[in-house]
Amino acid sequence: MILCPCKKCGNIYWHFHEVVYEHLIVDGFIRGYKQWTFHRECTTSGTSSTINPTYPDTDYHQHVRQDDIEDMLRDAFNMRSHGEQSFPPDFIISEDCNIGGNVFCETGTSAPNEEPHEEAAKFYNLLNEMNEELYEGSKYSKLSFCIRLFHLKCLGGWTRNSFTMLLEFLREMFPFAKSPQSCQDMKRLIKDLGLGYDKIHSCPNDCMMYRADQKNQQSCHVCGKSRWMNSNTEDVNTDEGGAQLRKESVKVLRYFPLIPRLQRLFMSSKTVESMRWHNDQRTDDGLLRHPADSLAWKSFDSKFPSFASDPRNVRLGLAADGFNPFKIMSTSYSTWPVVLVPYNLPPWICMKQSSFILSMIIPREKGPGNDIDIYLQPFIEELKQLWSGVETYDVLRKENFNLRAALLWTTNDFPAYANLSGWSAKGRYACPCCAAQTCSKWLYNGKKFSYMGHRRWLDENHKFRFQRTLFDGTEEYRGAPEQTIGSEILFMLKDINFSYGKMNQPPFTQTRRRSRDESDDESDE
Repeated sequence: MILCPCKKCGNIYWHFHEVVYEHLIVDGFIRGYKQWTFHRECTTSGTSSTINPTYPDTDYHQHVRQDDIEDMLRDAFNMRSHGEQSFPPDFIISEDCNIGGNVFCETGTSAPNEEPHEEAAKFYNLLNEMNEELYEGSKYSKLSFCIRLFHLKCLGGWTRNSFTMLLEFLREMFPFAKSPQSCQDMKRLIKDLGLGYDKIHSCPNDCMMYRADQKNQQSCHVCGKSRWMNSNTEDVNTDEGGAQLRKESVKVLRYFPLIPRLQRLFMSSKTVESMRWHNDQRTDDGLLRHPADSLAWKSFDSKFPSFASDPRNVRLGLAADGFNPFKIMSTSYSTWPVVLVPYNLPPWICMKQSSFILSMIIPREKGPGNDIDIYLQPFIEELKQLWSGVETYDVLRKENFNLRAALLWTTNDFPAYANLSGWSAKGRYACPCCAAQTCSKWLYNGKKFSYMGHRRWLDENHKFRFQRTLFDGTEEYRGAPEQTIGSEILFMLKDINFSYGKMNQPPFTQTRRRSRDESDDESDE
């Protein structure tokens, strides 16, 4: 990472090379920055009179650490002070802190003798770590060292053991540095930054998840499968020494809560302005450059004007598919990540990997199939809560507002589309949009269905409608089918009682080659 010399960052903020490149294209260089002193360009005696670059706040820039950890902590915990003052380097947690006003007093001054609330306590603990030097005379703090090193671990895909060995090597080579002992110690240090994930146990047959009222169940109430790897240890709680035995669940869902991640986008000074880009800076000339230019976005805004009245309300897209994380095709394993995309962001940001919001990871050998609905339950509950709204702080306007969000699109291949929609994407009625009006024809020799009704969407007098020999031997006079609306789908599903889980599916039978009777053939014509 390097300092960004664009007009907005002003050689204060650190970014990757690709981000700096984009900033310079969009915003340009800071005025007067001709001698690249912040980018290892040596200064000569003859250039002492070079014009110094102007910064938004020179006094503040002189007190900011090179790693800018303090700004990150303030954004993470919403501890912004109006004056943007920096904390003194010798600041420590004491009873002299006025939490409500975010003002820090010297010893002996009057201040309410109250314990800081939980979030504030985390903030002050990390603040102490920020002001603790990595070693004497270092410009980096212990916290910034841990964060940067842990970031490299995530980018490089290092294992926990290899990372611990690296830390041991660093401690051996640099004994004067205050480096953590192990990977676990580093996690304890930075975990208070938030944005963690929840581990939710689930049935190995995808029948249920052990959450809410069923959190303490030891076996599945649908198929009876044990929750744990070794069913013999179900009732064993302590060993001879009285220590708790650690049971390993058969299947664990990693769920990343959505609400705090959306709130963090508005609590961070780096991203809050971009969340309004689709309304404030987008060019609206009728061309399709962004999802906000689409008919779906505009139709949603006209149907829900109260939602569209605040441009900070978030529109989301969802993508899900299975893949083999071991990159060995012969290994039977399928991991299903569910990823969200906040479409409020500009197009050059929203489709970057760093802007994606990982919602959940569904593991194990087989994909969830239609039982993916079981794992989407916590996500749907958060979407319902976000539709009503959650209180969020806007750091740009310095005000609290009611943040709402809606899921507008899903992006999948056709099999995953069938799992998410609940409609079988194979067979006679394979199209989820056309539903019962799907035009299908059984091929006797190929032993599969063919879908040849695409001419229905052409103009009434289009020549392709009357060309029999080039298509299926018929002329097409039908119009496009009417799309089924949501209320009609709910009416069709109201009396259906569906049971989830692999054990509740009908037994697999080998399909024999069968011919279609004449009635089926006549229904296709």
